[in-house]
Amino acid sequence: MNAFTESLQAAFGLIVHADLQLLRVVGLSLAVSGSACLIAAGFGLAAGAALAVLRFPGRRSMLVVLNTLLALPSVVVGLVVYLLLSRSGPLGSWGLLFTPGAMVIAQTVLVVPVVAALTREAIAASWKQHGEQLRSLGAGRGVAAALLLWDERLALLTVLLAAFGRAISEVGAVMIVGGNIDGHTRVMTTAIALETSKGDLPLALALGIVLLGVVLLLNALIAAVRWWATHRDRGAAHG
Repeated sequence: MNAFTESLQAAFGLIVHADLQLLRVVGLSLAVSGSACLIAAGFGLAAGAALAVLRFPGRRSMLVVLNTLLALPSVVVGLVVYLLLSRSGPLGSWGLLFTPGAMVIAQTVLVVPVVAALTREAIAASWKQHGEQLRSLGAGRGVAAALLLWDERLALLTVLLAAFGRAISEVGAVMIVGGNIDGHTRVMTTAIALETSKGDLPLALALGIVLLGVVLLLNALIAAVRWWATHRDRGAAHG
């Protein structure tokens, strides 16, 4: 039996027996990424809907900036947040550096552009289809944006699921601002990197399997939501 097979068997053993260290790392990962996505949803959904429906000076420039932020390197986000939260930084008095709060902030910064850009695409398509009807009913652009957000709620749910996948698989920013402190700021991605470097392959593989499982579940949920939305729309059309 080679080292990989032994490590894989040990990894499944950790998962089956609900290893305490494994559960602690997975739980923190889900909490940090979930919190970041909830905060990002508030900013990203509103910004995306506004960019899709409203017309104002500088809108095209904002779209260029938004599309650029989609490729924002996570280590750059981590560095900027680190400088802001460091003791000599403008937000140093908050005392958030090397805490889960700092990790939430970093992931939120990474996820907001994703939510905003995908929301803008969904709402822009819906505005093109229903905008004239909403205007004829006397709805202003702000009210129309809110109505379209509700109308496209299933599509936006898939956006949030995709954003959660982006957040939970991120490693650079949370490593910088969290410090990868055992029992405090160690999440799945940073733990995988650390345990691999230490030679603890079973734990690294166990965390990798759980992370892959989370991503697989997210993709399955996205597919299920899209399938349900498609069949609902077909049923409404036939009705």
